[in-house]
Amino acid sequence: MAQDNDSGDGPPVGAATITRKKRHLSWIWAVPLVALLAGAALVLRTWYESGPAITITFATAEGIEAGKTQIRYKEVNVGQIEGVRLAEDRSHVIATARLAKEAASLAQQGTNFWVVRPRLGFSGVSGLGTLFSGAYIGVDAPGKPVAGHPKTDFIGLEAPPEVLQDRPGRRFNLQTATLGSLDIGSPVYYRRIAVGQVIGYQLDGEGRHVNVQVFVDAPNDRYVNDATRFWNASGVDVSINAQGLQVRTQSILAVALGGLAFEDFGRSSDMAASDASARDRPFPIFDSEQAARARPDGAPLKVRMRFSQSVRGLSVGAPIDFHGIALGQVDAIDMRFDRAGAQFYPVISGTIYPDRLGSVAKVVHEYAGPDFQNPSGRLLAQLIERGMRGQLRTGNLLTGQLYVALDEFPQAPPVAFTMSMPAEIPTVPNNLDQLQQQLASIAAKIEKIPFDRIADDLHTTLASASRLVTRLDRQVAPEAQAALRQATRAMGQIATIMGTETGPVADLQRTLTELGRTARSLRALADYLQSNPEALLRGRSPDPAPRSRRAAEVP
Repeated sequence: MAQDNDSGDGPPVGAATITRKKRHLSWIWAVPLVALLAGAALVLRTWYESGPAITITFATAEGIEAGKTQIRYKEVNVGQIEGVRLAEDRSHVIATARLAKEAASLAQQGTNFWVVRPRLGFSGVSGLGTLFSGAYIGVDAPGKPVAGHPKTDFIGLEAPPEVLQDRPGRRFNLQTATLGSLDIGSPVYYRRIAVGQVIGYQLDGEGRHVNVQVFVDAPNDRYVNDATRFWNASGVDVSINAQGLQVRTQSILAVALGGLAFEDFGRSSDMAASDASARDRPFPIFDSEQAARARPDGAPLKVRMRFSQSVRGLSVGAPIDFHGIALGQVDAIDMRFDRAGAQFYPVISGTIYPDRLGSVAKVVHEYAGPDFQNPSGRLLAQLIERGMRGQLRTGNLLTGQLYVALDEFPQAPPVAFTMSMPAEIPTVPNNLDQLQQQLASIAAKIEKIPFDRIADDLHTTLASASRLVTRLDRQVAPEAQAALRQATRAMGQIATIMGTETGPVADLQRTLTELGRTARSLRALADYLQSNPEALLRGRSPDPAPRSRRAAEVP
């Protein structure tokens, strides 16, 4: 045993035995490790599932809250506002938003954002649901994704667009002198059916016209072609014609809120014309359906007329009439001074449309040919040569409104016409002015009559006549009475003789009868000798001479 212990193979006797334990990680360290891995997974998942970050600029942050306000497209949540900050110049606010991955295509050119709130407009009430759920950001994007780099900076709209970009239909540009009662959301009618609405308006570059944008829903947009006429359907159109009083209106909504209407009036049956030609050019807006139904005006012709009488009652916009056809209107009324005659005179400037004459203008254009520079001026020159003149006439006896009438006056003195711009049309005074001039001329002639001298002469003549009558009464009257008495006595004596001596009267009557018979015998003898002159030499033949017609009449 001792030998075995001394061998040195084991530990020395009495030495202490030391046992070493292995180090192990505690299970408690697994908790933060798992949390770290889970967080990384969530971050990776969020990064993978989240879409692009965008910024939207608004005028104010009303209704927008970071972490709460949602972004909705077609009422589907596609993102959220992550932060809102004020711009450095304090003119607007910038909202930072994150879109969902499936909505990443919304971050493109043409996408619009706006805050959805309760609104009241012509198209109705919208956004009432936000009273309970709160405001949210609405999105309007093009129908198809646009190729290219995504857009991250957007300017938000202050009001929602009237028409979304994916709404079927087309936009058309219109032009008018004044907006009137039209507003965004005003309806557009076709045959009294609402087929669209007004979506915008603004002044043109020169500020002379108002450009109006309308949207017509499909499939009704195909009815808009090159021959389409738009007119203002606001209010009530009242007219009086041979059928009586007529009242027209598109709808009660158009009366209250205004509206537009359109139709082609059968001028074009080609619906294919409603392509870019009808969409790009601006359509004029006529004041009424009657004006829209009129013929196309064609090229305008500027005219000018000088009048010698007052133009009181004539206003800008008054019609220029030719045989009952409204050829144009008055554009301006100016006053000029004639230095040679030292007098003032009014000058009227207007615009006429010769194409409104219809077939007459067409014939003149064909006669003039394509090489003639101004066929309308040639037509005007021919009419003036035939006696056409401008004349002011009364259009309304109650209001005294005047209009310019172009009519033919064959007795008018000829005028040398030279084509200029604007064209000078000679004028004649109207009938009332002519009557006034005639009355003034008569009054002037009457004033030249010496009534005082005539009155003196008449007074002298009357005095002489009075003296003559007095003289006749004193001298001639007694003598006349005596002569009258003598004539009365003579007539009485003649009546007495005629009544008492009847014998001489009867003898006188018989004598007159015999004288008549003798005259007839002499007439028969003269007729016989005229037909038988030889009887003066030979005597009367034994045969009885034929009696003449006059002799046969002798008893």
